[in-house]
Amino acid sequence: MTHAEEWKVGVYLTEEDGITKARAVLANGKTQMVGRGKARCNPQDVEIPAIGDELAASRAMRDLAGQLMHAADRDLAAVGAVPDLPRTAYGWPDDAGLAR
Repeated sequence: MTHAEEWKVGVYLTEEDGITKARAVLANGKTQMVGRGKARCNPQDVEIPAIGDELAASRAMRDLAGQLMHAADRDLAAVGAVPDLPRTAYGWPDDAGLAR
């Protein structure tokens, strides 16, 4: 079965008084999710706005990704595919048997 969809994520940044805030908005045509992140410039550091943008945006996208994983967990649990306990980690475990 072939399935194709387009999900769009917009990242919106604002900066005020040394604090950069980001919103990552996912719109898939059916629902919308919003991840949030912020970054603050240390008063002793040189102010480089691009770094604050990167930090705030990455934190907003990480928040959004976590929300998506929790939504997937709820949907899987609803059809009996996973235990009801929420997972705390995703992907391969650190000791997946990979050669070091």
